[in-house]
Amino acid sequence: MSRWRVNAAIVSMFGLVNINKPVGLSSRDVVNRVQRLVRPGKAGHAGTLDPIASGVLVVCVGPATRLIEYVQRMPKRYLGTFLLGRQSVSEDIESELEELTDAPVPTSAEIEAILPQFTGVIEQVPPKFSALKVQGKRAYELARRGEQVELAPRKIEIHELTLVAYDYPRVVFDVLCGSGTYIRSLGRDLAHTLNTAAVMSALERTAIGDFRVENALELTTMDERALQEHLRPAIEAVAELPRVQLSQEEQQQLHNGVFIHNRFGVAAAEVAGCDGRGELTCLLTPRGDQLRPLRNFVTR
Repeated sequence: MSRWRVNAAIVSMFGLVNINKPVGLSSRDVVNRVQRLVRPGKAGHAGTLDPIASGVLVVCVGPATRLIEYVQRMPKRYLGTFLLGRQSVSEDIESELEELTDAPVPTSAEIEAILPQFTGVIEQVPPKFSALKVQGKRAYELARRGEQVELAPRKIEIHELTLVAYDYPRVVFDVLCGSGTYIRSLGRDLAHTLNTAAVMSALERTAIGDFRVENALELTTMDERALQEHLRPAIEAVAELPRVQLSQEEQQQLHNGVFIHNRFGVAAAEVAGCDGRGELTCLLTPRGDQLRPLRNFVTR
């Protein structure tokens, strides 16, 4: 493939790229590298990973940036490593650590015994060093200035929680959770239940939905060709939605903002509209016996 063809394909990219973010870079750093390759196209990530964390970062490219919220809704799997008997204001090793005096040393059995308390729908107080806003300002900005930060508990869902390894003070958990979960705060709360404290020392996101770390593009090998080869169809961002195959006439009508007859009989709140090749062209919603366009992705 010629250089010109690679560049032309890059500019017209519409899809998702699963990238293995290394420790030390922010999610924005990774997106900026993708952005330089797809310019003038857009790029945006679905689900922030802090610099201390590594693993799956799904980057939406081109018109697929309008699908970020759908990827963010997907369940996420993490390997979280913690040090028991220690605490810090950021709940991780990124700030000064304080080691507790005479901290209890729980057994593996004691740790496993409390895990059911943290599965299902639970309430979690987010960390003070988070991007959540308090009176219009980021919580971490206030915390870094030494200001008091009070965050209300939020409902989150933990689908699975497993003890993977334990050699005091190091403990590793495998966590499958819904969006909005803070893993370092989960470690904090687990430790408090054991009458001790914990800081997160490492975090790897091993999956978002079907995007897995073993299939991710390594940042060190990312170039225009690799990016194109690892591009996954935009339809994968809305894999949970029912799909309908649209005729060319229907696609054109929807592109022009015209409602079409709901000949498919779908009643779901959102529907993925596809062309004859199964590629995503729009998102639809029923209105009476018609379907109206929510988002169009066809530019022609």
